[in-house]
Amino acid sequence: MRIAIVTESFPPDVNGVAHSVVRVAEHLVARGHEPLVIAPQPSSGARSVTGVFSYPIIRVPSVATPGYGSFRLGLPSRRLAAALRSHRTDLVHLASPFVLGARGMTVAASLGLPTVAVYQTDVPAYARLYYRSNLGEQAAWRWLRHIHNAADRTLAPSTAAATALHRNGIERVWLWRRGVDAARFDPGHRSPALRRALAAEGQVIVGYVGRLAVEKRVDLLAPVSRIPGVRVVVVGDGPARAGLERAMPDAVFLGERRGAQLARIFASLDLFVHTGPFETFGQTVQEALASGVPVVAPAQGGPLDLVDDGRTGLLIPPCDADALVEAVTSLVRDDERRLAMGVAARVAVASRTWSAVGDELIRHYAEVHSGGLPARSLPVPA
Repeated sequence: MRIAIVTESFPPDVNGVAHSVVRVAEHLVARGHEPLVIAPQPSSGARSVTGVFSYPIIRVPSVATPGYGSFRLGLPSRRLAAALRSHRTDLVHLASPFVLGARGMTVAASLGLPTVAVYQTDVPAYARLYYRSNLGEQAAWRWLRHIHNAADRTLAPSTAAATALHRNGIERVWLWRRGVDAARFDPGHRSPALRRALAAEGQVIVGYVGRLAVEKRVDLLAPVSRIPGVRVVVVGDGPARAGLERAMPDAVFLGERRGAQLARIFASLDLFVHTGPFETFGQTVQEALASGVPVVAPAQGGPLDLVDDGRTGLLIPPCDADALVEAVTSLVRDDERRLAMGVAARVAVASRTWSAVGDELIRHYAEVHSGGLPARSLPVPA
């Protein structure tokens, strides 16, 4: 099949949407399909680090997101229709549609093309947080209903996300989780030299990987960084970084890391903490688990599906600094339990390969393209 992926984010962006689009496109090529990616134009300073890909990419005009200049919003463009016609697209995959994806939906409908919309970003929660009003959240849900209910099928990454979609009037929702590269993210990449560089006094290394933005609540790590015998390591960048560095002077901030270097950091942690309460999935949580690292995360959203509370990590009330300190302290003081959780974590996710979930996605494509109901999966109940 010829699959056009219209995405709100793509490398050099570092986030879950961009990462999953790359992995999906790679899998489509490996299976003999012909993907086309349509994505926002990166900033002029980032164009040299976008990478080389084995499939065509069409860039559309973009503007910087207010307050987050490194993230670009793709603008509606006539290039979309021309690109789909030239590609002879069979089906359109809308990755986290909101702005560019909304235009993609309109163009696909005008061309009579089937569509699969993949829900990945909790925009309504972000609207509530940034605009401090339920009105922004309600407006976001109205817009998402407009987009997703025009799609032939919406894929949700977790049961919590699927439930939220149903609750807010979005129809035809199926569950489609994300894969993990269990060869890249492997306990075998643990590095004694790196551990000495990060924690010269032999502290227990507690890590966070992700964007440094207000909605990620990385500020909750400040009291964790003051626990005796703990070294907090933060990987990532974003508009909140300067404030976080001031709040956690004893933490190590490594900036963005990718590839083998990121995998080595993951495997060299003793404990991974995810602080954000708005995750529809939580890819970094899954990468930590694959690296044999137990996880402490909010009992909300995607982590509910990923962390087996008490076995592969601990789930705590979201945005509760005291609960976070208590959970981290309990595992810092119990080496045996922490190590056992790490072993169980690896086992729990080792089979969740991108190849397996990629084949599942291709089945969704085939079912939508044929106009039939799914043979192997059922809609998530409301």
